Amino acid sequence: MKKNIEIVPNIEKLFGTRDENLQIMEEGLNVNIELKSDSVQIEGAARDVARAEQIFTDFDHLSRAGHVFNNGDLCSMLRVVSGDPSTTLRGMAEAGKQRSFGKRQVQPKSINQRRYLDCIEKHDMVFGIGPAGTGKTYLAVAMAVSALNNKQVQRIVLARPAVEAGERLGFLPGTLQEKVDPYLRPLYDALYELMDQERVDRYLEKNIIEIAPIAFMRGRTLNDSFIILDEAQNTTSEQMKMFVTRLGFGSKAVITGDVTQIDLPNTRRSGLLEAAEVLKNVEGVSFNYFAEEDVVRHHLVQRIVRAYDDKTRTQQMSLALPKGVDPQQEPQEPPLQQ
Repeated sequence: MKKNIEIVPNIEKLFGTRDENLQIMEEGLNVNIELKSDSVQIEGAARDVARAEQIFTDFDHLSRAGHVFNNGDLCSMLRVVSGDPSTTLRGMAEAGKQRSFGKRQVQPKSINQRRYLDCIEKHDMVFGIGPAGTGKTYLAVAMAVSALNNKQVQRIVLARPAVEAGERLGFLPGTLQEKVDPYLRPLYDALYELMDQERVDRYLEKNIIEIAPIAFMRGRTLNDSFIILDEAQNTTSEQMKMFVTRLGFGSKAVITGDVTQIDLPNTRRSGLLEAAEVLKNVEGVSFNYFAEEDVVRHHLVQRIVRAYDDKTRTQQMSLALPKGVDPQQEPQEPPLQQ
């Protein structure tokens, strides 16, 4: 079917640079979009055309209501809306506005990121597992800032294992906090990007925001808090069990990690891997997995992640094949019996 949509004021901003947003809609919705002098013609299956028309309607409504789109965020939102029939542009924009992320507007850039944010809102304990650059930590910190701004929690607690420091901590200069701060720097970076530095420093001074190695969590019960454990793949089984049992009344916990970057000694099993097995059927706990298509850093990072994944698969195949068989070689048909 074909549908003509009149070009109204501001609707051209939906098209994007060199009509890149229209191309996203065409690929994601399986429609053809043609620009006319005073209208846009959409052609495709009735259901797909209706979804494309809804995007135009939502964009017009949001523009009239004063919503200003950053084109980078708009591109990301259109990819999510095009790939997920249950999502609308208006719903995503209004959800982001309600969350109140501080000085930045944060929008999910993939379907898995959107589901991750939804799960954090609905569950008290959420695991985000996936490769570097998928936004696991940044989005968790953004949701923590949102919860603090909306007075859903009274404090934010951010923790990381300082595995790389090991026994060398005692030889580093400064106080214990100064020794572990370099390992907590990614958490500081996310906070300073989402909030004014002066406000972050004030909250740190008053312990409204606490950033500490996971060892500082032992023996505590954290009420009315948003707790994040980053780099959880480097926790031991004992540390992970200790952390997930710190949750008090009115609190949320988000645990993030990348199981392909475990820095523990070979004799120690990752607490994140064990938790994924032990807690997978526990009601109220949500597991969210990210893949290479969720990488939102430089486009080269996605290719790097894919290259390492390919190498890992090749090594696993080599271990499974008989000695001397090349995993890259095409399998040979067995000879016919005479």
